[in-house]
Amino acid sequence: MSRSTLIAWLIFAAGVALLAVYYFVAVPGSSPQVVTDRPGEAGRARIALTVAGEAEGAVVIELFDTLAPKHAERLLTLTREGAYDGVVFHRVIDGFMAQTGDVEFGKDGADMRRAGTGGSSYPDLPAEFSEESFVAGMVGMARSSDPDSANSQFFIMFEPATHLDGSYTAVGRVVDGLDVVMAIKRGEGPNGAVIGAPDRIVSARVVE
Repeated sequence: MSRSTLIAWLIFAAGVALLAVYYFVAVPGSSPQVVTDRPGEAGRARIALTVAGEAEGAVVIELFDTLAPKHAERLLTLTREGAYDGVVFHRVIDGFMAQTGDVEFGKDGADMRRAGTGGSSYPDLPAEFSEESFVAGMVGMARSSDPDSANSQFFIMFEPATHLDGSYTAVGRVVDGLDVVMAIKRGEGPNGAVIGAPDRIVSARVVE
């Protein structure tokens, strides 16, 4: 093989190697941060909700502690304190989402007219928006019109709602028990207010 031919082959091989690096190796900052398609692969924290009412069973949520660390830590803190035990799903809109997490006014047996207006004893959180899309099973933090007003309440999606993308903090996703979520008692009217006995979180525990 002549020297010129050898040099040509070396250049060609180097080009192939560069293409391989470009297509198969993740370059930091080259793409938006997204969660893994395989639940638990990154060892993210999880919480398990035991749900009762029209829906019965366990729901396991994997938290996005890299995408929304402050919000994930808030859910973990309140879960460890037992704050979510007995909290109802006060706002449930068919084809959209089920909302819960009002540890102040949303306890089972409380005045349901106030459920959804409270939070925790901790301060509100600054928004942690990401590129995650609000698809079925996604868990988002509820808030008022102020983007930095999320506190303890969260919602679980029944169906995709891309209009929420980038406007609400995606804090986790359901990795087990989505069928239980889909069975949660629906509310009525455009606001999804639950009439009568709402479904509730009997207990919430951190999955160690």
